[in-house]
Amino acid sequence: MFVTCILVKALQKLLVRKKEDRFSELPDALLLNILERLGTFDAVRACVLSNHLMKLPAMLSRISIDFFYISGEYVDPNYLEFDDMVRANRAVADLTDKILTTGPPQLTIRELNLTFVLRLDDCLSIGRSVARAMGTRKLNTVQFKILTEKHDLVCEDCTPADLLSFGKQLNAFLAACPDAFAGLAILELQSLRFGESDLPNILATCKRLEYLILEHCDAGIGSTLKFEHDQLVELKIMYGEYETVELHRLPKLQRVTCETWDHDGSPLVFGFVPHLSKLSLINHITSNKTLRLSKLLANVPDICDLHLDFESEKIWVRPESPRVLTPVLDKLRTVNLDNIREGCDISWTMFMLEAAPSLEELCVTVWDHWCKRVPYRAHSKKKYVKWKSPDSDFKHDNLAKLTIFGFQPDSNFMGYVTCVVEAAPRIMEVSLHDRKVCDICVKDGVEVCPSGYPRTSEEKDSCIKKITGGLVIGSPTVIHFRS
Repeated sequence: MFVTCILVKALQKLLVRKKEDRFSELPDALLLNILERLGTFDAVRACVLSNHLMKLPAMLSRISIDFFYISGEYVDPNYLEFDDMVRANRAVADLTDKILTTGPPQLTIRELNLTFVLRLDDCLSIGRSVARAMGTRKLNTVQFKILTEKHDLVCEDCTPADLLSFGKQLNAFLAACPDAFAGLAILELQSLRFGESDLPNILATCKRLEYLILEHCDAGIGSTLKFEHDQLVELKIMYGEYETVELHRLPKLQRVTCETWDHDGSPLVFGFVPHLSKLSLINHITSNKTLRLSKLLANVPDICDLHLDFESEKIWVRPESPRVLTPVLDKLRTVNLDNIREGCDISWTMFMLEAAPSLEELCVTVWDHWCKRVPYRAHSKKKYVKWKSPDSDFKHDNLAKLTIFGFQPDSNFMGYVTCVVEAAPRIMEVSLHDRKVCDICVKDGVEVCPSGYPRTSEEKDSCIKKITGGLVIGSPTVIHFRS
């Protein structure tokens, strides 16, 4: 957005200096290409000083009207006064109506992305404008990102009454503008509590929906969210006080993300999801309960991309033997094990290599990401997961790449890399990175242990020799220090 602001100001400065003729000579297609790189608010702002350019916003084929960027720069909702929020949301509704009603009917809108707050008058204006446009023009991809008046990251200001109220407001919006929802490809909802029939009604109305994001949404504490939809390709569920997500019948579903569930059991139940290939699970569990992948994935044996994020807390997945795990991980190609707590022995991750014979890429990130921790959660005292090292004759013929973030030249990491390289005779690349750096953690003055990551050529050569020195198989040329 910083580049966007510079571009807008540069365009306006040239127009103020009577350079309008220079822009008038440019073809509309080129000008539109420039303007479509901006948000629609910025595009209008850049054109406001020129009669020639003022016609162009209505000709945009990519329209993005975002509540957060109405001023040209990102507005932090935590510092937005109520009256300013009301004015900004009204501006989103007004600009949406103006752009969609003044554009030429023959123009195809390839993307229409709208971010707005769930205030009924504004929502009705937006919904009716979009529905009219859908009836008179071709709209390829339409996205609604619907916020609530309390939409901060942790939803800490939302009471149960707030969540229920926002759910009722969404129902009123849906009932008043079903045609707009029927044409949506992408829908993002935040801070809502559904009634028993609300979620099925949303899914039934949004017939073309391909991507659904639910953040801080549930049907009550300990509730079950049930999904059936013929077109949905991707589902992302973050936070909420639900207990289980049941994916009953989603014949086109390919990608699922489930982040931060509150109970100890498995958050997902898979039904008919024949094309599911990518699964991401993110949580900071501190209890002693663990997930068994063999049980969780019993109905989805075609997963090829698996992402597990432990958010610097306890390892909540249970290592299992290849005998029980290989049947569900047989087609796995890529694994990301993210935010493993520093100090944790990482040798347990070898169970994934043993159980996934088709695995090609393994990425392990070790990092205490302090600023993302929920303040009232304490680290689990249980740091380590034990797993028997694979037999010396264990070989993995398909692993081509190992990536480690947070590498340190100690026995934990060096022994692990040695073990993987020895087991994977066809490995092509080992990329070793220093620990990640978070600007927020640095700004907040979070103290971290000094890194021993090798910097000099001598230090790097020494590490490589220690890793490969005792190996019959393994070339030092595949090991790269990337930081």
